[in-house]
Amino acid sequence: MPSRFQSFDDPADPAATRPRLAALRAELAHRDLDGFVVPRADRWQNEYVAPCDERLAWLTGFTGSAGAAIVLADRAVLFVDGRYTLQAAEQVDPGLFEIAHLTDTPPSDWIEANLPAGRRLGYDPWLHTVRGAEKLATACATAGGTLVPVETNPVDAVWTDRPAPPRGAVVIHDTRHAGEAATDKLARLRSELAAGRLAALVVSDPHAVAWLFNIRGSDVAHTPLPLATAIVPADDRPSLYVEAGKIAPAVREALAGLADLPDPDAFEHDLARLAATGAAIRIDDATGADALARIVTQAGGQVSRGADPIALMKAVKNETEIDGARAAHRRDGIALTRFLAWLDRACRDGAADHMPTEIDAVEALEQFRADTGLLEDVSFPTISGAGPNGAIVHYRVTRRTNRRLAPGELFLIDSGAQYVDGTTDVTRTVAIGTPSDEMRDRFTRVLKGHIAVARAVFPDGTTGAQLDSFARMFLWSAGLDFDHGTGHGIGSYLSVHEGPARISKLGTTPLMRGMILSDEPGYYKTGAYGIRIENLLLVIAAPPVAGAEKPLNAFETLTLAPIDLRLVAPALMSDDEIAWLDAYHTRVRAILSPALDAQTRDWLAQATRPVAAFAGVTA
Repeated sequence: MPSRFQSFDDPADPAATRPRLAALRAELAHRDLDGFVVPRADRWQNEYVAPCDERLAWLTGFTGSAGAAIVLADRAVLFVDGRYTLQAAEQVDPGLFEIAHLTDTPPSDWIEANLPAGRRLGYDPWLHTVRGAEKLATACATAGGTLVPVETNPVDAVWTDRPAPPRGAVVIHDTRHAGEAATDKLARLRSELAAGRLAALVVSDPHAVAWLFNIRGSDVAHTPLPLATAIVPADDRPSLYVEAGKIAPAVREALAGLADLPDPDAFEHDLARLAATGAAIRIDDATGADALARIVTQAGGQVSRGADPIALMKAVKNETEIDGARAAHRRDGIALTRFLAWLDRACRDGAADHMPTEIDAVEALEQFRADTGLLEDVSFPTISGAGPNGAIVHYRVTRRTNRRLAPGELFLIDSGAQYVDGTTDVTRTVAIGTPSDEMRDRFTRVLKGHIAVARAVFPDGTTGAQLDSFARMFLWSAGLDFDHGTGHGIGSYLSVHEGPARISKLGTTPLMRGMILSDEPGYYKTGAYGIRIENLLLVIAAPPVAGAEKPLNAFETLTLAPIDLRLVAPALMSDDEIAWLDAYHTRVRAILSPALDAQTRDWLAQATRPVAAFAGVTA
């Protein structure tokens, strides 16, 4: 059955970007600008953006979820991170755009080194955070140039067939799933504002708006978001800015008890009017657009820069959300196990020219999830990579790249689901036929890192950066690594990538009980294969430790699905690691088996045998 939620259309021909780039340069010259910065962003800094906000993809051909371009009169550069270097090389015309590493050579560094003195570099202040705009301005000044805000985006001026803005309906997210009434959330938020001596908060992140008011929507793909903004005064009624056409009468009645519902066109005027009182207004450092700060300061207000308090409140799940996550993962584990059993049979029984393709796998897994009767959407486009395609970290299969699975190769599938009670994200790497010794070595090193994070016991105040090396040390010892973070936060029927906590070299937020994060180390051999093992973990209180001088935390693994034992090299594992894997598989089997058909139940019993008894594994 074709996918309901994903497209496999091929990306645009890179040659199509040549006239677009020329048109943008002509528009910049008309505006007396020598260049322009094009981020992959919308005015809310969403990860997934509406088609009308895919300016970077339209201009360059690059369809990844993070990146930026700088266009000058005589050269242009596209910045992508390590997840997308291979993808960008395939999608972008190298005769038009140089490709730079977003981390090693960020746009600010490139500007300092390459912007000619006296030049005017334009930017759209709605598409950059305050901090991001400051970095650009400093870089321009260092180069002897000037950063110039534009009132209207020049890309929009030349994008003649730009899609219309989304009009998804707003729905109420019931407290039986949210676990806390919106009135109580607002009261907690006001306490935070009072403690920070803040007059108001601009809630610029739609995820925060959705959480605070217990609403969901469908304005962007894969995340149930209404594109909305709010202003919450510390001692007055909040205002929620969402288009009237998105709100049915019953929803409007429910929201009217919480907030005023002005037209979104009134937002800038209302913010300026509040700022004119001289009030201290918090704008989120992570997601707040530079345009917001400009509105406040130009009206005479004070910009309080810092974290939106909602981000941390949202990241710490309540008991209802935790129970929902456990239920969602049980449901998802059943679907994933049915898929893995189907895949194993299809690859074992099929002739080489009848093996499943990457698209076949995406569609089959989606159908198994849909069979639950509760699938709302996939939580991101499924990464279905066979053989060398698995080495592309954020690979997205198209009809052109679609590859048939083949014996002797690895297959990596990274997928997730949106259920109304929880969001899932899981990766499994599967051996097709007999894996090589190198594959088993690399897989086992990744597995050891995964287990090290899952078994971690850590005191209050520990950050994700402190745990990140746990996932890498067994790869490091062999001179190997992976170029992405180990884990990210997960929303509750919200974004599959949620801040502020993460397990990465840049993870500075302390991990707190109730947070849900991914544990997904990997290894990628360009042109050959990719390996990633991902489960979601819930931060919980650790079992009592004799003599402990600090409160200790640990992880509960939420994801329930077998890990391919054919890829495990037991000789590389410690007794404790093998015991963890055996215990995990025992738990998977006990929880999922009662809900499986007999054939799948028998397959799962074989797939989760103790490591020592697994016939397909040799030391």
